[in-house]
Amino acid sequence: MTVRTIVIGGGAAGFFAAISIAARHPEWEVTILERGKNVLEKVRISGGGRCNVTHACWDPAELIKFYPRGSRELLGPFHKFACGDTMGWFGDRGVDLKIEDDGRVFPESDRSQTIIDCLWQEARRLGVRVINGVRVDKLTAPASPPDEWTVHAGQQTYAAHRLVVTTGSNPAVWKVLENIGHTVVDPVPSLFAFNIKDPRLSGLAGISLPWVELHTDGDKLPAEGPLLITHKGLSGPAVLRLSAWGARQLHPLKYDFELSVNWVVRRPEDVLDYLDRVSFDRARRQISKHPCFELPARLWQMMVRTAGIPDDQQWAHLSSDQLKRLVDELTDGRYRVRGKATNKDEFTTAGGVDLREVDFRSFRSKLHPTLYLAGEVLDVDAITGGFNFQAAWTGGWLIGAGID
Repeated sequence: MTVRTIVIGGGAAGFFAAISIAARHPEWEVTILERGKNVLEKVRISGGGRCNVTHACWDPAELIKFYPRGSRELLGPFHKFACGDTMGWFGDRGVDLKIEDDGRVFPESDRSQTIIDCLWQEARRLGVRVINGVRVDKLTAPASPPDEWTVHAGQQTYAAHRLVVTTGSNPAVWKVLENIGHTVVDPVPSLFAFNIKDPRLSGLAGISLPWVELHTDGDKLPAEGPLLITHKGLSGPAVLRLSAWGARQLHPLKYDFELSVNWVVRRPEDVLDYLDRVSFDRARRQISKHPCFELPARLWQMMVRTAGIPDDQQWAHLSSDQLKRLVDELTDGRYRVRGKATNKDEFTTAGGVDLREVDFRSFRSKLHPTLYLAGEVLDVDAITGGFNFQAAWTGGWLIGAGID
């Protein structure tokens, strides 16, 4: 009997699952159904069109730390197929990859089309069929194996002995999956910048800091990393990290909350001691013209003015109150966030199929033994840096390895 396998969703997880299945079961009939005109669209646009394939993180225990949701479930899968395996897979198929200074992995060509061509070539070689323009609106589960699934797409129906769903953050498909018994965790935005209208940030757009510490009011939701001041407020890896880990906490607040910024990543008492020494050593120098802690000059000048220190004041005349205010601004600057800003890396939604309903040894549904789910259709998401793609490659590969 020819085993018909349908993969719903032609993204990274879907293509990788289809290829993995076809490689291990060449006698099976494997078909990808994609609702759009093109497949692998997120691959095409990721990394500014270069495709951030994965990340140079070799230890699964470290790798899972980049996943706000799904970290515990992905530990076992990453021991079987992780970043090095992904690089090896593409390398074995003639794609040269490079590791950049921040650990992100891209094709040497700096073209996402290189990755797309590789996946297409492998799919064609293995006989995977791709059908575009298919919008699935209903699934009829088999009464019992080996009965077939019925995939309803408008007036069309497709039959399958095995079904793989890799549609990403798709509310319509989540509803379809709910209708066959799965639980879907309500989606909320993740990976977004912060809208902050504060006069202190006026004129500072474009300034970046190599490392800062952030937390919300009450020392909740800590995050650290590089920071970028934008025309709308704050962005950069530190902000994206906080927004990802705080996706569910910030949503009910309607993204209206107080943010603390430690611009110098030092304890207040240490900053106070340092500035005390500076005021003695630079007694006759103007405070605003000699930045401390290697801060950008414009940012330092803003903090000096915020502390109530005139531009021409010398260190020798710095009062204890001014010093305290300056320390507070440097280590605990308080900014009111009023809304989230669109970010070019905002591809991620927190939410999806409840992870308790999936067997992560093969990404098989615990409710339906011939149904498999991978990628962002699950309640799994990561920060930027190639981690979401890695979860997709891992899920797709393990589906192929475990499907029977």
